[in-house]
This record gives sequence, structure tokens and C-alpha cells, in this order.
Amino acid sequence: MTAGTPFFLREAWLVPLFPLATAIAMLFVGRRLSRRAIEYACCASVLVAFLFSLGTFAQLIALPTGHRTIVATVFEWLPAAPVHLAHGGGLGVFGAEWAFQIDPLSVVMLLIVTGVGFLVHVYSIGYMDGESGLYRYFGFMNLFVFMMLVLVTAANLAVMFVGWEGVGLCSYLLIAFHFKKRAAADAAKKAFVVNRVGDAAFLLGIFATSATLGTIRFEEMAPALAAGHFAVGNGALTAIALLLFAGATGKSAQIPLFVWLPDAMEGPTPVSALIHAATMVTAGVYIVARTSVIFAMAPAALLVVALIGALTALAAASMAVVQTDIKKVLAYSTISQLGYMFLACGVGAFAAGIFHLMTHAFFKSLLFLAAGSVIHALAGEQDLRKMGGLAKKLPVTYWVSLVAALALSGVFPFAGFLSKDLILGEAYRQNVLVWVIGYFTAGMTAFYTFRMIFLVFHGEPRGHEEMPVPAHAKHRTMMVPMILLAVLAVTGGWIGWPEALGGSDRLVHFLEPVIGTPNAMRVAPVHGPGSMGGQLRLMVLSELFVALGIFLAWYMYVRRTDLPGVIARRLGKFHEAVWHGYYVNAFYNAVFVSGVKKLALELGAFDRHVIDGVGVRGTAWAMRAASRAAGWWDKWGIDGTVRAGAVGAQVVGALTRYVQTGRVQAYMLFIVAGLVGFLGYYFYLAHHLAAHAMR
Repeated sequence: MTAGTPFFLREAWLVPLFPLATAIAMLFVGRRLSRRAIEYACCASVLVAFLFSLGTFAQLIALPTGHRTIVATVFEWLPAAPVHLAHGGGLGVFGAEWAFQIDPLSVVMLLIVTGVGFLVHVYSIGYMDGESGLYRYFGFMNLFVFMMLVLVTAANLAVMFVGWEGVGLCSYLLIAFHFKKRAAADAAKKAFVVNRVGDAAFLLGIFATSATLGTIRFEEMAPALAAGHFAVGNGALTAIALLLFAGATGKSAQIPLFVWLPDAMEGPTPVSALIHAATMVTAGVYIVARTSVIFAMAPAALLVVALIGALTALAAASMAVVQTDIKKVLAYSTISQLGYMFLACGVGAFAAGIFHLMTHAFFKSLLFLAAGSVIHALAGEQDLRKMGGLAKKLPVTYWVSLVAALALSGVFPFAGFLSKDLILGEAYRQNVLVWVIGYFTAGMTAFYTFRMIFLVFHGEPRGHEEMPVPAHAKHRTMMVPMILLAVLAVTGGWIGWPEALGGSDRLVHFLEPVIGTPNAMRVAPVHGPGSMGGQLRLMVLSELFVALGIFLAWYMYVRRTDLPGVIARRLGKFHEAVWHGYYVNAFYNAVFVSGVKKLALELGAFDRHVIDGVGVRGTAWAMRAASRAAGWWDKWGIDGTVRAGAVGAQVVGALTRYVQTGRVQAYMLFIVAGLVGFLGYYFYLAHHLAAHAMR
């Protein structure tokens, strides 16, 4: 970055700090502020971040195509150090600054996060009316936005990991906002634990990237790959890609780590909108797109990404078909649409995946906000079977929901059509299997979406005929964000209008310099690019599937309302399996929850009956033995020594008392005896010496 860099690009690192400032303020002084002050401050900070992001985008797009990557280093974080490279030997340099990278990919994410985040914040003013702990709610929401902004603007994997873990923490705090409610607390813990599994793989992927490439900076990855002369399909790169994708399956709720997202609906509805549309769940797709240069060198990993994405899209769509909770329908829908995004990345269409991420943010956040309006109108009711006939009571909510449903279903010319068909077109060129799954899923998406619309807004009221709609369910702060999102659900995809329909794929071309696959790394197409006429035929086929799905939903839930029950009974065990999410949750509970509890109980019993039993008995025996030994030592060691000293003193005293009698006669006797002894010894010695001298 040079001194001549435009202001917004030079200071783009400030964008995350705006919501961070109010998050900190809520932590320290939020309890003392009025509701209005909290709402204005927290919404304004996200709005300023959005306006700053708009300025950044405007200045970035004005630069030449080859100069649209700006890296701003805030401070040195992890000092540079030599690293032994696992591939080809030699040394690399590992280091990580607290740095931000602004390029076409990150600026698109900035606009999505701050734009949708601001509308969700405004909607929350009306939705959270009357709720306690408002400063906690808005503080956590602002912290959530901050962490996501750190993630999408990070210039290296280390800074990204901070944001990655941060959004996990914030999701935990927001899902458990009603922490006194057991279901909310359990759902938050479940989300946190499941994501730790993916995060462990992601962390290993960071270490493997450093050991293989000698860098974790995004702008240095492509040069490092070129300098290392890595072959396509290299085992180390495949391992890195799979580890990063494993982390992505946790954040973006893909098979097998999708189980936390439906339970996350226990949080307030605006939280669901923020998680599902603009923040946490999109992080997995973003990391795959951001490291696309590595994935493009690992075709086996790309195939895994495509298959997991396609299977997740199909499985989640089937689960959404049978759900009766309005928010869980949308939760499984999110999982399915994220599968579409991974499908796109898996066939090498990374830009198409980001395009669908953007359009999905518009219509899915709108569907969640509309669901929140319905839930408020029905005093907290979320069961689709107890709704119906709400189109007249909630006309604005009905029309925006209809727009969002058309966009989600992929009806032309709504935003979802343009991004979804771009993905399916790329899938047709690369992998027929995932293309077939994608088309079948498109029909299911239209079916479950309009099943929800017909059950909520059409037909006769079921169980709420006399229920008045609360005034705050029609609050302007709830209505205006939904209307703006409805406009984006219609027009938001036009920026990527395809060439087959007379457009120029501007968004794809805008993103290509950052995440486009280099020619040397392209996955060879199976069916070739296809003509414009061929692409149009694929679009028409897709629309036929969508139309069929909408028609079946109308027929089964408006015309023949008895038919769903008949089909469910005939499907029997299969319907039950789909209803229970193919028993994935049951498996995890049996193995990792109940299984661990059972193991803990068995170990506890073993500890009580064996370890403790042996320990107690062994300790008692040892204490008795020690007591006996101590008694023996006390009797024979200590007491014996004392008695031996006394006896010795008595013996010595008995012998010496005859020497000291106090009688002169006795003393004279001892002297004479001594003298006789001495003279005897003297004469003996003199005789012995004289005999020796004579020899």
C-alpha cells in the first residue's frame, strides 16, 4: 500500500472497529443506557461500517483490474521465523502480521455483512420490543458483526482464525440469549461443541499450510505454489484442502456436522437471520473461495467438496419437506443452499458460489425476518399446522415472503434464479452426477418453500381465528428492512446477469482476478462450455422442475390437504427417518452423549467398587501393618534401647562399686595387687629379652 492509496482503501481496516466500539460500550455502560440510546448507537455503528464499505468498494472498482488487492498491516503480530518446508526441503519464512486484505472478494463480503447486518439490527428494534437485556443483545450482535468483518478482511490464516473463533463464540452467546430457557442453553452448547470439531481440523490445516508453503498469507500462496513446482494432485495440498474443508463443514453445517444449525433456532429470530444469511454459516464457503488456489491444485479434494455439497443439499431439502416448525424449515433450507455453494466450489466455480452466497443473504434473511413477523403475530407460535389464512392479517409480510420464496425457488428473474442456474450450468460442464442432484434439489426447494407459504398464508385459519395481531408485529422498524430486502431479492442478482440472457456476468468477472482458477489449474470440463442455446435449454429445464415443485405444493396443501397425511403413512419408516434427520442426531446422542455418559457411569462404578474398594481395603491393611510395625519398634526398638541402657548402667555400677568402697584396707589391697602384677610382668619381660640377646 502506497501513500497515494485512496482514503477508504487505505483506512479500510477501520471498518470492523465501528461495531467493536459499540460492543465494548454495551459491555461497560450498556446497563445504564436507555433503550433508545442502545438501539441508536448499535444500529448507527453498523450503518457507518456499511457506508465505509461502500466507499471502499467505489474506490476499489475504480482501480485497474490488476491493482485491486490492497494489504494494510496494522502491527506485527507473529514475528517472522524460518520454517523447514515439508515439500522439497529448504527453508520458508513463517510470520503473521495483524493485517487486512481488501480485494474484490473481501469487499463483496464487507457489503453483505454490513448491509444485511444493518437491516437485521433495525428490524431487531421492533422485534425485541419489551425484551429485557437489550444491551446484551445488541452488544453481542455488534460483536458478531465485528468478528465476521475480521474474518472476511483477514490477510492471513492466523487473523482469519481469530475471526473464525470469534463468530463461534458470538453464535454461542446469541443462541443462548434466553439462557434461562433450557432448550436455548443446550442448543448453544451443541453449536459450540460441534464447531470445535471442525475448528480442530481447520487449525491443523493452517499448520499444514505453513509447513508446506512456508507462508499463511493469502497473497503469497499462489507464488509459493509456483515456486514449489507442485504437481496437480499433490498429496500435501490435497491434505491441506481436506482439512480446511473439514473446518468449513462445521461452520457451514455440511454433512456430517450439520446437526447444530436446526437447534440454533432457539435464539431470537433476528439472530437466526444474521447467522444464516450474513455471518457465521457463510464463513465456510468463504474460506474455500479464499484458498481456491490450493483447492484448484487438489482435484480429489474438489470432488469431495462437490459430492458433500450435493448430498447435503439433497438431504437437507428432504428434511425441510417434512418439518412443521417454520424456523426449522428455513434452517434446513439454509443447509441445503450452503450445499449448493459448496457444489459450485467443488466444480471449480468459486465465483458462482460467492454469487449464490450474496443472493442467498438477501432472500434467506428476508424469509427469517418474515417468519419473525408471523411468530410475533401468533404470540410465539411456530407450528405450521396451527397457522393459515394470515395473508389478510399480515399483507406486507405475505408479499415480501412471496418474493423471497420465488427467489429461493429460483424463479426467473429473481436473484436466486441467476445464481442457482449459474451453479447448475457449471455443474453440468464438470460433473453430471452433482448436476442431476442439483436439479432434483431445485424442484424440492420450490416444493418445501411454497408448502410453507401455503400453510402460513393461505387456506383457513387453524387455531388463531380470534387472535389479534400485536401492534409491534407491524412496527415500521420491522417492515422497512423487509421491504428493502424484498427489493434486493428481486434485483440483487442482476449484477451477475448471464451472457446467455444478454448480460456480461459482471460479478463473476469482478471476482475472477482473486478466485478465478488459473488456466494451468482448471478442471477439464466433461461436456465443454456449451452454446448459448444449450445454456438456455438448461435454464428452461430448471424452471420446469421449479414449476413442478410449486404445483405439487399447491395441489397437496391447498387443493388436496388430506394427501400429505396419506403419503406420510404410506412412506412409513422412510418418512419417520426423514422427520428425525436420518437419525444423525440420534447416532451422535447414542455415541457421543449417552455413550460418554454411560462410559462415565461405568468408570464411576468401577472406581467405587474396584479402585475405591481395593484402595480402601489396601489402605486399611497397610495402616494395620504400619500400626503393628510401629508397635514392635516402639516395644523392641525404642523401649528395648532404653532398657538396654539401664541394664548396662547397672552392670557397670555393680562392677565399679567394689573399686570405690571408701575403705583404706581395700585400697591398700588393690595397690599391693597392682604392684605384684607390675613386678611380675617386668621380670617376665626382662627374662624374655635376655634370652633373645643370647641367641
